[in-house]
Amino acid sequence: MMSRRHFIKKMLYSLGLLTLGTAASIPLVRRWNVEAEPEKPESNNVEIAEPGIQDEASLPKPPLLTLFLLSDLHISVGESSMTDKLHLALKDLSEWETQLDTIILGGDLTDFGRESDYKLLQSILDQYQLPPLYANMGNHDYYDIWLNGKGAFSTETMPNGKTDAMSRERFMKFIGYSDQPYTDVWLNGVHLIMVSQESYAEEKPEVGEGAWYSDEQLAWLRETMKAHEDGKPAFVFIHQPLPEPGSDGRTHQLIRANAFREILAPYRNVFVLSGHTHRNFVGENHYNQQNTFHWFNNASVGRTRSILPGQTNSAAQGLFIQVFPHEVVLRGREFSNRTWIDSAQWAIPVT
Repeated sequence: MMSRRHFIKKMLYSLGLLTLGTAASIPLVRRWNVEAEPEKPESNNVEIAEPGIQDEASLPKPPLLTLFLLSDLHISVGESSMTDKLHLALKDLSEWETQLDTIILGGDLTDFGRESDYKLLQSILDQYQLPPLYANMGNHDYYDIWLNGKGAFSTETMPNGKTDAMSRERFMKFIGYSDQPYTDVWLNGVHLIMVSQESYAEEKPEVGEGAWYSDEQLAWLRETMKAHEDGKPAFVFIHQPLPEPGSDGRTHQLIRANAFREILAPYRNVFVLSGHTHRNFVGENHYNQQNTFHWFNNASVGRTRSILPGQTNSAAQGLFIQVFPHEVVLRGREFSNRTWIDSAQWAIPVT
């Protein structure tokens, strides 16, 4: 884990000056190197040299892309605390001093995936001036199958007249995807790939709370990654975490993990970003280096775990990402008090 002193030193070297109060990339400016004013000569005919301009190639470059990853919102019409925490995050982001290019919603947007949950989420988002949004699905976005006609949790009567397909349709309608719950987009020359859980307990009871990716989605991912043979960074967003290297996943993990890893293995500068675990950025390592790619596990906006067991938790956390030509900077953010989290700061070279 990079120390705070090492991180700050590296940031100052690569970025020029980074303000700790707010996330800011440094705009491209001209710096004038003005010599001390000489004594005025007696004659007015002496020519004074113009101040020089620093070579622009040596100045700090602005990021190619700046984004926030907000995971595990868990918005529900029956739980106001999740709404309150999302407001904390969105107020912080909407008052950001520099441009945010996009926000990624990293699965479990809702607690049950009901139409009413998505309507509530949309009404919250509509209160803020936000950049374009993209998202993938989490297991909770399929949870409507557990609710009976009275809205009560009922495992005995699951799927309660509902289907996984209904859940996918509601998600796609909300986020604006037309054919499938996964997509990719290029923004400012940076590739963002949203991989999505496609089935849940109604269609595949054996996957439990794990993320199942179909042959079709994995073939799509394989084809999509071919654009990165030249080493351009790729950012792949998943929800459930990966199991140990060499194994496929079980419940609460990415099921077809071996195939997923095999697809990404030929490429350098790949960043995989997951959620689901609700792990707190404070005191825990969220950067996994056991794979051919860089894997970061995000905290949660709605349900970040408390540091101490049984402690009342007001934490609402997310991941700030800046993509520069020669490095990627990632920083954990605590939205409840608008501070950076010292133990969640990384600068990864683009090789």
